[in-house]
Amino acid sequence: MPDVLSAPLVVEFPFTRSLGPVQSAFLTGLRERTVLGVRTGDGKVLVPPVEYDPVTAEEIRDLVEIAATGTVTTWAWNPHPRRDQPLDTPFAWVLVRLDGADTALLHVLDAPGPDAVHTGMRVRVRWAGTRTGAITDIACFEPYEGEAGGSAPHDGEFADPVTGIVTPARLDYTYSPGRAQSAYLEALAGRRVVGERCPSCRKVYVPPRGACPTCGVATDERVEVGPRGTVTTFCVVNIKAKNLDIEVPYVYAHIALDGADLALHARIGGIPYDQVRMGLRVEPVWSEGNRHPDHYRPTGEPDADYDAYKELV
Repeated sequence: MPDVLSAPLVVEFPFTRSLGPVQSAFLTGLRERTVLGVRTGDGKVLVPPVEYDPVTAEEIRDLVEIAATGTVTTWAWNPHPRRDQPLDTPFAWVLVRLDGADTALLHVLDAPGPDAVHTGMRVRVRWAGTRTGAITDIACFEPYEGEAGGSAPHDGEFADPVTGIVTPARLDYTYSPGRAQSAYLEALAGRRVVGERCPSCRKVYVPPRGACPTCGVATDERVEVGPRGTVTTFCVVNIKAKNLDIEVPYVYAHIALDGADLALHARIGGIPYDQVRMGLRVEPVWSEGNRHPDHYRPTGEPDADYDAYKELV
């Protein structure tokens, strides 16, 4: 049995969204060192503000300026800050109900240690030196001994309002593929494609999962498939991905390898993107030193009949 593999894996993408009038006012206000909430029909002030009442679903735009001071309602100590967290020294995650608000805002508290934090403690906003119209314009909260602040109506009008944001999403973790997929990856390194057959329904799954997704029973019978296969369906990619050195447009397809009962996905090359079609017969192309195929190209065989792959579309 091959060794179980593991490797660091990063999933990262920028999430871009436009802002409605309430969110635009809230983020622009942070840039101007102003905290805004929104008042619901029953008089509650929500911070962060939302554009629709969570109880009645009615649109709400009654903005309220509230104080930059508040009370910790609950907290958790973070002794080991991670990359891109608000502070690079140990801190507390806190829910803070700002003075004049009825809900709590999640942020961080700069404190010397967990003994210095408690539910009910008074805190205030520490503003970032450079503000751009984002939640990070609040650098953190810090302990505060002064009086409670109040609230007042606000028209939400600012010069040069923020109308959109880009939020980077990133997930860092170590992936261990397990017995079945480790064997699959080891076979790919030898330019072979190996799946596993279900002992009950006799279907061959590629990549193998160690269990049949239909029958729910363990699989351990190895079956070599392909390497040729048939394009079952595909899409044309017109947007260039970050850090991916492939010119657009290109085609990404589901490919049913000969002998497999599950289609895998891969890029199609060696043919103009507008000539790729369902039923196209393809084979893998291996780059020197790579552990997996770089792409699939046409074999020159006649197209497969639709009935031969219709169950895998």
